Amino acid sequence: MSEVELVTLAAALFGLLIGSFLNVCVHRMPRDLSVVRPRSFCPACEKPIAWYDNIPLLSYVLLGGKCRACEGKIPWRYPLVELSTGVLFAGGVMHYGVDPQALKFSIFAALIVGLVFMDFEERILADEMTLGGMVFGFGLSLFLPMPRFLAHFLFPAEWRESYLSLLESLVGAIPPAMGLWLLGELYYRLRGREGLGLGDVKMIAMIGAFYGLQGAIVTLMIGSLLGSVVGLVFIFLSGKDAATYELPFGSFLGVGALIAPLALIKGEGGLVVPW
Repeated sequence: MSEVELVTLAAALFGLLIGSFLNVCVHRMPRDLSVVRPRSFCPACEKPIAWYDNIPLLSYVLLGGKCRACEGKIPWRYPLVELSTGVLFAGGVMHYGVDPQALKFSIFAALIVGLVFMDFEERILADEMTLGGMVFGFGLSLFLPMPRFLAHFLFPAEWRESYLSLLESLVGAIPPAMGLWLLGELYYRLRGREGLGLGDVKMIAMIGAFYGLQGAIVTLMIGSLLGSVVGLVFIFLSGKDAATYELPFGSFLGVGALIAPLALIKGEGGLVVPW
């Protein structure tokens, strides 16, 4: 087994563990509960879960998707979050190789997976993930080169690459967030009801902080398209009222966000978008 294959397998296994923790975050953060204490418990009967019943994916299969104590059904979200995170971590290594960019993508993917499922279930995008992730993205930009775009043209080339990279991160976060906020504000003034939440604004800022203005724009394009097509189909099939039903736009943004950075390839002087 090659080094890349070993690292890919290790990334997948580690992703499963992180996915298990993300499930805790998805359940507890919207309820303002600690993600550290108490230890994992069944949401139905609230009895603590033994370690051997908390092994990612495996325990779900062995238990038949039911709690050992109360035999209540374990939501499908639990194995899906674990599997998604494991696959994305492995995919990051396969795409970037054994490279710090793979670690960056894994961190980003974990945040996105948590936000996607949180918004889908609770219509909440926790600040701990959006704002915390945005700060993390700014910090990473000082050590890992951002895609070269506006900042590399607007500011002196002799500036340190780390400074220019941070500026690219800021440019990726602030303008898209402001634009989305203005769009939501305009919708509110025209329709008299909220169309976009601040959570969506913070989420796109976090995405831009990680992968720049190009990544944020591609994310908005894909997320908007998915929200329009999938959302309308769902509303039609379920008989919901299109005028009042609240779509989890953050979930659609998350799908677009996972596609956008994988479109980035290595080029001279950092990462560039191939198109």
